[in-house]
Amino acid sequence: MVRKSRILKTLNMFLLVLAGVVGSAEADDADPGKLVRLEVSGGHEQLAIIGNSDRIQLVVTAHFDAGQVRDWTHRGLISVEPAGIIEVDSTGLVTPLSDGEVTIKAASDSQQSSLKLTVKQFNDPPAVSFPNRITPIFTKHGCNGGGCHGKSGGQNGFQLSLLGFEPQEDYVYLVKEARGRRVFPAAPERSLLLQKAAGVLPHGGGVRIDKESDEYRMLRLWIEQGMPYGNDDDPVLERISVFPEERTLNKDSSQQLTITAHYSDGSTRNVTRQAQYEANNTDLADSSAAGNVRLLGVPGVVAVMVRYQGQVAAFRATVPLGAPVDKLPPVRNFIDELVFAQLKVLGLPPSDVCDDSTFLRRVTIDIVGRIPTYEETVQFLDDTDPNKRSKAIDRLLDTQDYADYFAQKWGAILRNNVQQNVPRDGNYRFHDWVRSNLLRNTSYDQFVRSVITASGDYAYNPAVNWHRHVKDVNEKVEDTAQVFLGLRIQCARCHHHPFEKWSQNDYWALAAFYSNVREKNNRYVYAQRQVAQTRHPKTNEALYPTGLGSEALELTADDDARLALADWLTAPENPFFAKALTNRYWKHFFGIGIVDPEDDMRATNPPSNPELLDALAKNFVESKFDLKQLIRTICNSTTYQLSALPNEFNAADQQSNSRFQPRRVNAEVLLDSIDQLMGTSSSFANLPSGSKATQIPDFGGANNLFLNTFGRPAGASACECERTGDISMSQSLQLLNSTDIYTKLSQSRARTLVADQDKSDEDRLAELYLQAFSRRPTDAEIEIYLQYIAKYEEKDKLKAYEDILWTLINTKEFMFNH
Repeated sequence: MVRKSRILKTLNMFLLVLAGVVGSAEADDADPGKLVRLEVSGGHEQLAIIGNSDRIQLVVTAHFDAGQVRDWTHRGLISVEPAGIIEVDSTGLVTPLSDGEVTIKAASDSQQSSLKLTVKQFNDPPAVSFPNRITPIFTKHGCNGGGCHGKSGGQNGFQLSLLGFEPQEDYVYLVKEARGRRVFPAAPERSLLLQKAAGVLPHGGGVRIDKESDEYRMLRLWIEQGMPYGNDDDPVLERISVFPEERTLNKDSSQQLTITAHYSDGSTRNVTRQAQYEANNTDLADSSAAGNVRLLGVPGVVAVMVRYQGQVAAFRATVPLGAPVDKLPPVRNFIDELVFAQLKVLGLPPSDVCDDSTFLRRVTIDIVGRIPTYEETVQFLDDTDPNKRSKAIDRLLDTQDYADYFAQKWGAILRNNVQQNVPRDGNYRFHDWVRSNLLRNTSYDQFVRSVITASGDYAYNPAVNWHRHVKDVNEKVEDTAQVFLGLRIQCARCHHHPFEKWSQNDYWALAAFYSNVREKNNRYVYAQRQVAQTRHPKTNEALYPTGLGSEALELTADDDARLALADWLTAPENPFFAKALTNRYWKHFFGIGIVDPEDDMRATNPPSNPELLDALAKNFVESKFDLKQLIRTICNSTTYQLSALPNEFNAADQQSNSRFQPRRVNAEVLLDSIDQLMGTSSSFANLPSGSKATQIPDFGGANNLFLNTFGRPAGASACECERTGDISMSQSLQLLNSTDIYTKLSQSRARTLVADQDKSDEDRLAELYLQAFSRRPTDAEIEIYLQYIAKYEEKDKLKAYEDILWTLINTKEFMFNH
């Protein structure tokens, strides 16, 4: 039942094949209609090849009258006039042959398209720029990766900067280190660099570059030219673009991409074969090294990250199933409008709305971290008010249990954990402060501001405890970005982020906001009177407080830079703040974020439904960052209230919200639910008797075997990935035969049930089911249990009911929120 298990996905695929909706030849070969337009593109309006080493990747696109678009690049439709200037192979790759201007034409029986291309300096290629042309080769072939020469200390005496982010250093390593023995301009092919890479000499990394490849020829040309580095006024890469940026494609089709590099002087170059490609969901798509994206037969939305020389872009494919979506559940709010609109595009019919029992159990677990009581369930099921679901949501949000449950969630994110030399009473104060803010429904922006800017004695300002747990500047800036902006910028501490646009400058300028924060006597936090600044670790350049993507601020020594950080962070126009929180809460209620992981929001990991994320963030800002209102909006949506039971089409869907995704309940919720069902309690160190697991104020101090076994986090990082929902053998053994469970059974409500002679066995079973599952047992279930109870004499009936309780807590229906 693990959501991302490959086994489960394979099984879902198998079921879809049986249903005739995946791998269907009819779906793939269906007539798209009449061809109305043919388009040939090289990713840029004005195409030019400079020298004899450049290549251009063409893309041929067919447009049909039914609105379908298909990639026809590999159909051999391209011709060139005049001949002898370029050649185009079967994949659409253009190779220059001589100087001149040509017309490239793509033609079918009824449509045609053309473009112009110029080849210059074929016999007199310009000097090769080491940063612009050579470094990307090492990145493409993994030479400067963390597992090869790019790791700290290099590999076998040869070192490159990680992913080529420091080309000046790489140039020294190649050309000047070891007396220049790695390159030999008098006989380029005898260069150690080429002989190792091509496998002519033994190489621990194997053959990386074929001798007939364009990359080999480029390296050889660079060595022939005397290994130039380049000039100070050489153009600098500013961005890359991908064509097409987005497509709706058949689930078993492919799409050729073409990538254009844009430089500071306005020039462009096609870098399709030098770029790297990676799908964010490898169950939906993969990509060749040449940028040909292949879909794998699973409907959904998938993005392919494109990376070249520190710049990133993404291609997004919508892959419809193609089933008719002619019957939709009722639309309750904008969430449903946007989710159902995407399901229509995907041809993915949603499941029906869940029944009342399922809804009540689901929403109670998600909002207050427990199962409904017997009384709550009976009252809700008997209620005939058509608005009873909305009223149940409001009632749950007004309880102490809501504050307990979400305070524990935020406690883990904000690292409220047990640490050496940190008085634990601060943990208790911080937990109570978070809980009180949730209970009062303090606006999220004010809550964050209080944490970021906290100063003084932790005993009087409990928010100070965040700074006491997240001590150094690096931890503060990385947690701030990950928790409040949904950005993982840790990589940028040491080098340019490999999957994002953030550089070391961005990282250390953001860190400058915390540069004058000090702690005294492990008790007080304050801002020291000095100008906030940091220094770039390589250039030693002074960097001043700067929000990501913003301008540097001019602050004085009297300014606490954290106040400016809070202003920038919580501003309604901040492009990250509201999206990060709404995406985090979406994952809490749906099990998967619109962007997933929920704290890794970047251009190369785009949302599965961008319009939905934008609308949620906009609504959150308009509500003045009201957390309870956000929860109401999500839980009142029909999307949240869909059944987890798949229909014949949506069993494999895990990202488009066509059904609810079952997931194992959290460790604390499971333990409390067992106690609630059995009528028992658990004890926790340093907490009053009767305390629930969801009331434990900090992390790392409970030392409870059950909670540890079921994945309770240690609170050692800001990542919610610390909490696991995986299933393990040790968990099964814990529920099946642990001493703790058997002790609870011996003290359970089975005693009071059996002792109540006014209740029939049917009534007792109904009470247990309403308590465990918020539903009444079926006739078949009652019959099975009655047969089991009948095997025991009246005096031994207690044992029968203990066995029934044991059975209930070991069912998937009990352990999972569905």
